[in-house]
Amino acid sequence: MPIDLVLLQAAQAAQGAAEPTRLDPLQLVLDASFVVKIVLLVLLTMSLVSWFVVGTKLVRIVQAQRQSTAFLDVFWNKDDGNKWAADRLEGIYARVSQFNGSPLARVFHAGYVELAKVTSSERGTASDDIENVERSVKRAMGREMTSLENQLPILATTGSVGPFIGLFGTVWGIMNSFLSIGAEHGAGLDVVAPGIAEALIATALGLAAAIPAVMAYNYFVRRIRVIESETEAFAADYLNIVKRHYL
Repeated sequence: MPIDLVLLQAAQAAQGAAEPTRLDPLQLVLDASFVVKIVLLVLLTMSLVSWFVVGTKLVRIVQAQRQSTAFLDVFWNKDDGNKWAADRLEGIYARVSQFNGSPLARVFHAGYVELAKVTSSERGTASDDIENVERSVKRAMGREMTSLENQLPILATTGSVGPFIGLFGTVWGIMNSFLSIGAEHGAGLDVVAPGIAEALIATALGLAAAIPAVMAYNYFVRRIRVIESETEAFAADYLNIVKRHYL
């Protein structure tokens, strides 16, 4: 064999050895086993649903806080000298539709409707009347907090279950690697790399779905607790005003 041909083959071999093998994540997903593909699909779906919940819940909470602040400005209008005249609450009730996103406005609406019922009726005593208004206000508070907390279990479930689903995909990928080792009677990188790679992708996607969900869940729970505290304080003040001036 000519010396120049030998040198050319050696150079080509050295060049091929110097170039590392690149793993394409998309190709690994496409070549993954059926079970791992199902795991990745489940994790991707959970992640997309979680981000949808995060977006809608963020809009809802921001709206609730902004409109509650605006409603309180109307309710505690310091420019009104005759603050709690007979038609004072009626004037606020006429504007309450402007604050449909506010839990405080909805609590006020429920209390005012019940107050109108008991004041227009001659049945019962004052203590019975105020109890009816209190029950109506508490029911409205419960509905509003339930509405704000709606869909949060999705984030909690994603945050707690996502890593374990990814771990299941990891275990399955490693099992495939061991089966490949047994079938090929060797443990070279080309044998174990696909299974290990798909296992790591499952782990990464599980964490990518869980971490934002947990962070968003904790953030929303804190914001909702603040709104709940503000709503309880408003309800107490509102009931005191009703007791002193209307019943």
